[in-house]
Amino acid sequence: MVALALGVASVGLLGLLENNLTRNAQTDAERQAVLIAGLAAEGRLDTVLTPDRGTDFLQVVDAHGRVLAASPNLKGRPAVSTARPSAPGTVRDTWNGRPVREEHRQRVVQVTTATGIGLVTVYAGTSLREADAADEFIRAALIFAVPLLVLTVALVTWRVTGWALRPVEAIRAEVAEISDRDLHRRVPVPPSQDEIARLAATMNTTLDRLEASVTRQRQFIADASHELRSPITVLRTQLEVAQAHPDPSLWGELVSGALEDTVRLQDLASDLLLLARLDTAQAPPSSTVDLTEVVREAARARKGDPVPVDTEIAPDIAVRGSALWLARLVTNLLDNAQRHANQRILLSLSVDEVGNTAVLEVSDDGPGIPPADRERVFERFTRLDDARSRDQGGSGLGLAIARDIATHLGGSLTIQDSAPGAHLVARLPLKET
Repeated sequence: MVALALGVASVGLLGLLENNLTRNAQTDAERQAVLIAGLAAEGRLDTVLTPDRGTDFLQVVDAHGRVLAASPNLKGRPAVSTARPSAPGTVRDTWNGRPVREEHRQRVVQVTTATGIGLVTVYAGTSLREADAADEFIRAALIFAVPLLVLTVALVTWRVTGWALRPVEAIRAEVAEISDRDLHRRVPVPPSQDEIARLAATMNTTLDRLEASVTRQRQFIADASHELRSPITVLRTQLEVAQAHPDPSLWGELVSGALEDTVRLQDLASDLLLLARLDTAQAPPSSTVDLTEVVREAARARKGDPVPVDTEIAPDIAVRGSALWLARLVTNLLDNAQRHANQRILLSLSVDEVGNTAVLEVSDDGPGIPPADRERVFERFTRLDDARSRDQGGSGLGLAIARDIATHLGGSLTIQDSAPGAHLVARLPLKET
């Protein structure tokens, strides 16, 4: 591209120089030709013409080709051109080596005018030796300068590009060596504070997210395996006892226990499947859901719970999402409150006009959640009270699923200060009208 640009610029420079020098030479010759043509028209033409500075030769020829006047260097010579103009006018042309023995080109101006003896043509010529010399010099200079300049630009570009891309190569080499067991490694960030530095920082941020995702996935697999192992072990034990003691009087208790563990396994598998779907979902559901009806239906389903659920539900609140996901969100919050409440649970739904969000709140009068644990309770398989049995404490997935649903629908789930008890607040964007 540099060579092409320099080539075009060189041609343009030569053309501009040629036109400028030719125009300057032509101006002098044309001025004297017009002057002599005026003398011929007035009948005051001398037979010997003296060229002014900038003009090499002069000649005046009548319509029959007879030479009426000429400069000393054309004395006795025939007309410089055999062409006979038929009307007054001015013609400009470039001749090579004629009529004067000149090794350079000549710019000739031909002026035809009417006189008392008919049409008379004045030829005034000037040498283009300065233009030819300048062309030769510039052309010779460009022949050597352009390749040298192109070579210099290529060398500098190669060195500068290599130097500039050296951090990119370092980044590439480091990324190529990072495997799934080396996600703690990071690419070097150059101190240049330019685009490459920002690329390296972005790459490290991506590696941070990837490492966190892989760590979370491995922890999830380990926790899920641990959670599944307990009910499977209990279920196997019950079946082995039933097989070892084929006493019909024990079967009812054993079958009841096996059924309870099977239900627990089924619930845990459903939770794990929902979490997997939330982790892999590309876009949140966009259908319109009547959140008021979803919350009311969830509250009606809790009529037989040990702790009664009081409700304060505002009407006609619609959001975008999935009715199934939103019902699961409300159910998980109520299940968590039932496990910890003493005498009362409050379920409320309202609208925050300032934030344009639906506000779903579930509070209980239980022991509450310490401030230091208010983020940890949303981690998967987290139980704050390890002394509690798994039947009382649940699987540790309820709040994690609830927050994932709220986040995936563009909202949030947080724990606010409340004494006594716990106060969970979910905010969901309202449907745009």
